[in-house]
Amino acid sequence: MKISSWRIFYMIRQPAYLRVYYKLRDQITGKAYQFGQRLPSKRQLADTEHVSVITIGHAYDLLAEEGYVEAKERSGYYVSFSDADPFLSKNTMPRGEEQTESYHEDFVIPPVEHFPFMTYARTVRKVLADEGEKLFVKSENQGRADLRQAIASYLLRNRGMEVSPSQILVGSGAEYLYGMVVTMLGRARIYGVEDPSYEMIEKIYDQNGVTVEKLKMGPDGIRSEALKKSRAEVLHVTPFHSYPSGVIADITKRAEYINWAKHRNAFIIEDDYDSEFTVKTRREDTLFSMEPKRHVIYINTFSRTISHATRVGYMVLPSELSSSLLSKVSFYSCTVPVLDQAVLTELLNSGEFERHINRVRRRLRE
Repeated sequence: MKISSWRIFYMIRQPAYLRVYYKLRDQITGKAYQFGQRLPSKRQLADTEHVSVITIGHAYDLLAEEGYVEAKERSGYYVSFSDADPFLSKNTMPRGEEQTESYHEDFVIPPVEHFPFMTYARTVRKVLADEGEKLFVKSENQGRADLRQAIASYLLRNRGMEVSPSQILVGSGAEYLYGMVVTMLGRARIYGVEDPSYEMIEKIYDQNGVTVEKLKMGPDGIRSEALKKSRAEVLHVTPFHSYPSGVIADITKRAEYINWAKHRNAFIIEDDYDSEFTVKTRREDTLFSMEPKRHVIYINTFSRTISHATRVGYMVLPSELSSSLLSKVSFYSCTVPVLDQAVLTELLNSGEFERHINRVRRRLRE
């Protein structure tokens, strides 16, 4: 597999514990280590990887939090990830009615966190001075090329997603992009949504004339039995932090979603609206990064991270289908003003956006 030069540069810059984490994760998902198999001890792996035992401990902790491995006291770490059965893996068996829902407390919903106004104002002045009359030039229909490049770079740094700017479509918020999804995929399909879910998702699909099927949620995502019985051909999920339940899909559930889509040749709409404001230190694998070629459309927005008044969102289309899907909406003009696109580009490229995210995360942890 050919790896781009910027991906190699990013990998070189990674902390040692993340390098070990990714190596082990790939070995586990690639079946080099089987379900239930004991992994090397921290000391053994430290000697092999030429790093400290503490570094290996950090990597194992991330794998355990993510659901790839399980720590057993005085015994070591064992592989807990299995996708052998795409519908009934160990963490996704249907629960009995006597079991209550458990919600994740490691994700804190902060009060409205506005982007620092002075920073925003300074950025606007810089963009006006630098770009001048270029701000009167009509944007490309997908969004300005420099903004799409900035988003692609941000996704690589922060979500581990390697995408081309040509796969990105910019629009005025997630709700607008939901409608674009219907235009791309068609109204004849059945759209499955989480139950409960953000009510606007169902309303927009309903207004666009598609059949919506509600799929009951469990403690780790859509219940396996509901997913298995579903007639849906498009699945809209918020795996990182479902609203209003607060449920976070672990790696086994996310693998189940991917296998479901592959078996049915279906689409998954991954709504990642709230991933930036996690109090966790690790980076979750997106569904898109697990299956970037055909089945997953990724949607995110800057409304929560900058301000609800900032109506800018974007979708990332699967690499093998992006051209055909974009051809169905190519006649639409970009709905985000050029000035807003230029300001957002500068915030992303200057690092101000990520500094803001990190400040909020620190406050939430405190």
